[in-house]
Amino acid sequence: MSNVAKKVWGYRWFVLFLVWFLYLINYFDRISVLTFLPFIQKDLGLSAVEIGWLGSIFFFGYAFAQFSAGYLADKMGPKKTMTIAIWAFTLITFLTGFVRTFWQFIFLRVALALGEGHHYVPAVRAIANWFPLSEKGRSYGYFATTWAVAPAIVPIVVTWMAVTFFGGAWRPVFFVLAIPGALGIFLLWKYFSDSPKEMMEEGRLSKEEYELISSSVGKEAEEHGKTYSTGIFLKDPQYYLFTITFFIMLMIYWGMTTWISTFLVKMHGLNIKTMGFYASMPYIVAFFSMWLGGQIADKLFKGKMKVVTFIAFLGCIPALYFLGQVPKGVENQGMLLLWLAVGGFFVNFSWGVMQAFPSVRYPKEVIGRAMGLTNGLGQFGAFISPMIAGYLVISLPDKSYDFANVFIFWSALAFVAAIAALMLKEEPVDHSKYEIIKGGK
Repeated sequence: MSNVAKKVWGYRWFVLFLVWFLYLINYFDRISVLTFLPFIQKDLGLSAVEIGWLGSIFFFGYAFAQFSAGYLADKMGPKKTMTIAIWAFTLITFLTGFVRTFWQFIFLRVALALGEGHHYVPAVRAIANWFPLSEKGRSYGYFATTWAVAPAIVPIVVTWMAVTFFGGAWRPVFFVLAIPGALGIFLLWKYFSDSPKEMMEEGRLSKEEYELISSSVGKEAEEHGKTYSTGIFLKDPQYYLFTITFFIMLMIYWGMTTWISTFLVKMHGLNIKTMGFYASMPYIVAFFSMWLGGQIADKLFKGKMKVVTFIAFLGCIPALYFLGQVPKGVENQGMLLLWLAVGGFFVNFSWGVMQAFPSVRYPKEVIGRAMGLTNGLGQFGAFISPMIAGYLVISLPDKSYDFANVFIFWSALAFVAAIAALMLKEEPVDHSKYEIIKGGK
């Protein structure tokens, strides 16, 4: 990093915290549903397969939302796109407290997906707008910790809230969750702008920091009106290899996150109080894991994202396998916690650096479209994984479940992803072939 970068702290880090906090609110709504799934299952009389479909159907809608989210993030801007998204998922979360049937739940899960699906890509585009190339790994690594912080605190908070204030009932919790959404809308309106230049004109951003932000990626396009065609990534074979790796990463992460509370209740017999803490363990560890991944990529491997990604998937292979093999029983709960922590570390180790890959290889002007398409396709992985798990779960005579086959499946996926990660190339593509100058061809 340059000496200028070391000296300038500034407003971009506040913007990063704001984008992170808004996405934390997004995850609060999403993870709360998954935390209460075993209790929703009991209240609505649902089977394991139906729970698998409820977990999966969210990502079906979420995947389709990515394509329009990428377009809107590039054309309408991150701020407007995120505002619409937060309004939508806040309302749907409130309505979740009224659900009574499987099909009502299916409808609300799809509606929630369409709302939340328009939040991720504009958040990624916002970071691309606000951070120079030298800080990509850390900025995306920090943003990605929402994937850890939310699953770490949400099960504890919402189960505590249900037990302390609502006698163990899950429905009122969703009414309360509308409050953070309203707060997020206000903060976005008050303190965020798509353009660092606009904030400099308002006096919140120094000229020195603005020059740092615009000094690397996209400076020429900003000054001379250049933009780039989508061919810059659509004609790049590495883009598809990256998308495959991202697809598998989402399969593992969302498969595990969807089923973790049910796994703990139905296989290991934990109650609502204990389950909240155990379900948080993979993500308590993940906060450190994501931060460490970004630091190592930037400082130790000099921006080589694929090394961190390979280590992450390689570690997932034994971690996920042994997590599924832990026997039921109080005497094995220490071992259960250990493998939850180890699994959480490796499953989340490459999250931040994977977000940064498109920003390293392509100009920021196409990040919304590139990441929107990748995340859209990747979400189909998140769609099929919980559903497949529902069919792999073995129902036992005592109404408990055996998840061994599910974790073997996720472990095998990690092996495939590790091979794909080794084949990634991270050098920037030749931008000149795809430049479009305004008023010309």
